[in-house]
Amino acid sequence: MSDDLSMLFEKFDRGQLSRRNLMKALGVAVALRPAAALAQGQCGKPGTPGCDDKTPAKLPFEPTGWRTVLLDHFTCRVHDYKKEAAYYNALMNWNIRSDNGKEAMLDIGDWGGLLLKGGYTAPPPTAAEKARFAQFQERARKEGRKPRAYTPPNATFDNFCWGIEPWNARTVEADLRKRGLSPVAENHGEFESFHVKDPEGFDLQISNGNRQNRRRTPAHAQESAPAPFAHTNWKTVWLDHISYQVSDYKKTVAFYQALLGWKPGVDEGSQNQVEAGDIGDLIIRRGYRIDPKKPMAPPPAPHATIGHIAFGIQPFDPDQVKAELEKRGLSASADTGGPDDIHTAFYKSYHTTTPNGFDLQISATTKATRSGQPT
Repeated sequence: MSDDLSMLFEKFDRGQLSRRNLMKALGVAVALRPAAALAQGQCGKPGTPGCDDKTPAKLPFEPTGWRTVLLDHFTCRVHDYKKEAAYYNALMNWNIRSDNGKEAMLDIGDWGGLLLKGGYTAPPPTAAEKARFAQFQERARKEGRKPRAYTPPNATFDNFCWGIEPWNARTVEADLRKRGLSPVAENHGEFESFHVKDPEGFDLQISNGNRQNRRRTPAHAQESAPAPFAHTNWKTVWLDHISYQVSDYKKTVAFYQALLGWKPGVDEGSQNQVEAGDIGDLIIRRGYRIDPKKPMAPPPAPHATIGHIAFGIQPFDPDQVKAELEKRGLSASADTGGPDDIHTAFYKSYHTTTPNGFDLQISATTKATRSGQPT
């Protein structure tokens, strides 16, 4: 071992160097948490087709210098928004701020929001989706698992809104136009925002929202549907990650890096886990590859899908969280980012399903454990 490496490990052993900075210095992964995401990518084995190019895409324009300071809200269209709202309220303890009979706004702690709109029905699956799922079912049979029927979720996320700083509406609008974007204003009282399209055509909303000017009053709207089960004692404390599937993940990573100041992680070859300031992470990934021996051909046109969202909760004990989910008649599929047992793995989480069929992931990750150790 070289003297430089010996010095690095000596500093780490003495607590003078965090695990995150050790990994950076060694040129391995950004941190343990992104390493868990890397294990779930399509390029885990050396020589996997389509995984050789890890060169980042060129920034599409001059960086704005903006910082992302708030997840103002997601927008999710579902078939029955009342059931979805009651579910999140009881399971995740997201308070309902407003409900006008067609949509509801829920608070995710004091750092995020979820806008649920009703009346959505999933379109029939395409031939490609049917073929892909048929292969998943065949794989389950070969592995001795019972294949589940294909049921398209009656839920789709089609917008997210991020608060940025510094904010001046005229300056922000001018900066967006300067970069070839076409901002559309949406303002409500003190709330100011612009809608633009990202490279995949997804509705990106940028606002003046921050923790000082949003959700300043308690959210006590009356529930329009009864609670489906007893409330948990969980507190949602972190945006673990958004699984954002796109046709060109490198281009999308570069866009958000330049526009919103998001920090890319390690390029796994099929995805990149980026940091959205101190709000949380997004795993920006290309779509699924059915045959692991063949490279995945991206869709012919830009296309973005939020496949699932993971939220960090407290308290998190693996056995207790699983018991609480199953006690409420919910599924609890363990996900550690690899083959490790959930009791000993660094990354601990469960997937479950909402009333409208969306894949909700619940994890032990917090801001402090985002990267293995605080820096």
